[in-house]
Amino acid sequence: MMKKLVGPSLLSLAFALAAGAVPAKAQAQAAAFDARANFAIAPGDLRAGLSEYSRTTGVQVVVPPAAAEGKRTGGVSGQHSARQALAILLRGTDLKASITGGVVVLKPGPTERRAPIEAAAPIAAVAGGTELAAGDDANKPDIVVSGYRASLRLAEDYKRRAVGSEDDILASDIAAFPDLNLAESLQRVPGVTINRDTGEGRQITLRGLGPDFTRVQLNGMEVLGNTASGMDNRGAVSRSRSFDFSLFASELFNRVAVQKSYSANQDEGGIAGTVDLYTAKPFDYPGAKIVVSGKGQTNSNASGVTPRAVALLSDRWGDFGALVSVAYSQIRNNEFGYRNWGWGVVKYNPANIGPNIDAATRAKLLAGVQAPQAESPSTWYTDRKRLGLTSSFQYHPGTAFKLDLDLLYGRLWDHRDDYAIASAGTNALTGSPIGGAQIVQTAVIDDTNTLRAASYTGIDQRSEHHVVENHTDFYQGVANASWQVSDQLKISALGGYEESDFRQPVFDKVFMEAKNMAFSFDDRPTQPFNTYGIDLTNPNNWALQRLDTQENAITNKYTNGKLDAAYKLSGTSTFSVGGSYKHFINSGYQYNNKVFHNVPADVAIPNDLKQLVGQDTLTQYIVGNIDGVYSFIGDPRNLSAANLQAGSDYKVDEETWGGYAQYDLDTYIGDIRLRANAGVRYYSTDLTSSGHLATSAGLQPVVITTNSKGWLPAANVALDVAKDVVLRLSANRDVNRPALGDLAAAGSITTRPNGGSVSFGNPFLKPYKATSVEGSVEYYMDRTGFASVGFFYKHMDSFTTPTTKQLPYGQTGLPLSLLIQGEDANTIFDVSQPINGPGANIKGVEAAFQHDFTFLPGVLKHLGIVANGTWFDGHQKAVINGATVTIPLFNLSKWAANATLYYDTALWGARVSTAYRSRYLTSAGGGGNVGDGIHGTNNIDFQAHYNITPRLKLVVEGINVTNEAIRQFADLNANRTEVYTTSGRTFTFGFTAEF
Repeated sequence: MMKKLVGPSLLSLAFALAAGAVPAKAQAQAAAFDARANFAIAPGDLRAGLSEYSRTTGVQVVVPPAAAEGKRTGGVSGQHSARQALAILLRGTDLKASITGGVVVLKPGPTERRAPIEAAAPIAAVAGGTELAAGDDANKPDIVVSGYRASLRLAEDYKRRAVGSEDDILASDIAAFPDLNLAESLQRVPGVTINRDTGEGRQITLRGLGPDFTRVQLNGMEVLGNTASGMDNRGAVSRSRSFDFSLFASELFNRVAVQKSYSANQDEGGIAGTVDLYTAKPFDYPGAKIVVSGKGQTNSNASGVTPRAVALLSDRWGDFGALVSVAYSQIRNNEFGYRNWGWGVVKYNPANIGPNIDAATRAKLLAGVQAPQAESPSTWYTDRKRLGLTSSFQYHPGTAFKLDLDLLYGRLWDHRDDYAIASAGTNALTGSPIGGAQIVQTAVIDDTNTLRAASYTGIDQRSEHHVVENHTDFYQGVANASWQVSDQLKISALGGYEESDFRQPVFDKVFMEAKNMAFSFDDRPTQPFNTYGIDLTNPNNWALQRLDTQENAITNKYTNGKLDAAYKLSGTSTFSVGGSYKHFINSGYQYNNKVFHNVPADVAIPNDLKQLVGQDTLTQYIVGNIDGVYSFIGDPRNLSAANLQAGSDYKVDEETWGGYAQYDLDTYIGDIRLRANAGVRYYSTDLTSSGHLATSAGLQPVVITTNSKGWLPAANVALDVAKDVVLRLSANRDVNRPALGDLAAAGSITTRPNGGSVSFGNPFLKPYKATSVEGSVEYYMDRTGFASVGFFYKHMDSFTTPTTKQLPYGQTGLPLSLLIQGEDANTIFDVSQPINGPGANIKGVEAAFQHDFTFLPGVLKHLGIVANGTWFDGHQKAVINGATVTIPLFNLSKWAANATLYYDTALWGARVSTAYRSRYLTSAGGGGNVGDGIHGTNNIDFQAHYNITPRLKLVVEGINVTNEAIRQFADLNANRTEVYTTSGRTFTFGFTAEF
């Protein structure tokens, strides 16, 4: 057995041990020990010095942490042999070196009182090989730590070394995140919850604040990207500041850091926090590295096995290193179930109420009841492909100057094949009043005035077949440079550009209609159900009603520059100043063409242009063949600017200048180590919003310019009040700019039979400004785990307030030309617009526990657990139909919990994880409903691996193994079912090989 050890660079240690198993590698390292090199290791933390020593010489160093903790080095400069340089580096540390197979092992000397030290340098991310970690006592029983357990210990080290509140996730191996994308990995972090779509995590909520409140950075630069959902109830095309994590495969990254505290040297924005994504770098490895991973992937709701492949190649040549990686995956998913278009107040004309309805029920139907709009068994099939390419180049001539260049390209393809049947034909159950040939024969109305079940005659059903093809291209190039001008002065710079282009060139719908049938629905079961009075699979019952075509485009462009200088005032304190420039542009448009083919009657088409639903569905019915019907009818499928959807072509342009000053301290007060930073940031943002505003004269072109600016103070303190106890306190003020759609000088419209909805933006919205305080206590258990509890409170001076009301379409200011057949200026529409409202508060408690069960006997000592739980509470004001109501913040789950039970040995390992979040709101509601949202979910995943050799590993994974349903609702109190769907279980199996 090997001693329980930790190295100055845990990543270097991992590769040293892996390489030590190969005699040729060990011999090369032993020979390198006497080679001469130029050294420029600055005075400071010994662990950082040893890491630089290993990088310069290629000699690997292993040291117990108790020996290196708190020790400083006087540095090394000039030309020396590796042996001479090590002796100089260790002067005054009381550490003794021994050489075994080319690896240096440092043994602790007599203990001494720790001196003040600088903040520890970041540990490199785990990226392959076997990782050894250690406790504070080198004389404890031998423990070898590898795989998942090693990644947990590295993440624990990051958390412990941070000044503010931070949580990290590290891949236990290259390509080892056991998730479809990083959103699903992030749900393991305390305070993080995710929303799901088509079987995958999509966006994150951090500490109860939605995706727009979290800043995401990739290799130091903020990232923005847009994709689309196939379901109207989930927003369809996303045009927002929030990052969509479904854009990237998880294998491209080896570390994710969630910074919940804010400091002045961070860019403003992200009131909830900042998520930092890190791709692999060539200097993460001691030499050449090749990784290949191949997996097959399948979903229980779809057929076939699809590929998931990763390759990485990295090498170093003296001061220069280069790395390239590629990740490609394909997944097929079929989310299907039951949904409606929403709930609203519906009145029935007397002629539409049957004779069997009792007087009391009849009176309610005449006065208006909350009724579902178009109860609809629906299917969303997705064939999704991802390609990610990264390249990294590093030039590190010694330690005085470093230059890193990171390039990333990502593409996400979506091919969707969607189906639905709804009571939305000519004689429909949508809009109000109900008037036509429809006759309600029975009705069940509960004490919330909700129509829970009903049966009808004279209903016309409408089927939909919808084909969508879209793609997102993401490009980023970012350069980071640092120059150690002197022992005291260090200058750092960043420059980068990125672009995200979403294009949806194919969006074609065929609507078929079957007339005059009996129909009933029942929303009382957990999964509602319908019955139909005719054979829905008989093609002779169906004819063509309408064709819809749409095209979408969204472009994000982002330019970023930063310049920072840090000056060491003493061995314990540093003063930093810096400036930044950000320029962000979001633009886009939507083209629409809707053509009705039902006047004077539905158009007959040949039966060979009709088909059944091609995927799993709750019930089978006839739909139109997209290519065949369009070809037969001749409607255009390629649109132009003449088909522009009014109000969709808006543009948001933001330009921000910022600067900061910050003081950092790392010292001792008696035996208590104190780490702290305090500073202030200034920002000034010029916003230009251009588009078309609705006026009494119709849509008018407009350009609106506003400016926001302010000072943002921040302070963070970490106290090592005992050997194993860290106390953290933070206070700051931060700013969050409103959502892009909220700032738009434009409006958008969604039509449906006998009604619809209109949403307007507001360029005059003020930024969110929040004052935050937080604190935590963390107990570290001799490198076998930790326990922590923390709290936070945020007060937002102003908070965007959603408003919804029902108006005749003629009062919206939009042109009548946007309406569909059967609608006019008197048709009632739901109209929403954000306004500047009163402030909001949010508070919460987070608790986390991580522990290896090394105290158990025999094979049970390889068990361990990671668990956390959160409680959040926060509310906002909303104006619904003229009344101001208090509702929970959007995306806030009051309760959330995660747990992972793992078993990890050098030969094999397995883990099972559960992620729970309670219900949350997604909008303020409308049509008399207070709040629309999603019920609580609990998702269970697992991963297992077997090491055939130290270089070859077999892996099997399962995502959502219980096939958890997504259940959306309307109204917090009445709990009206809006969506009930399942997306299936996803399994992957394959291998990872390293060379």
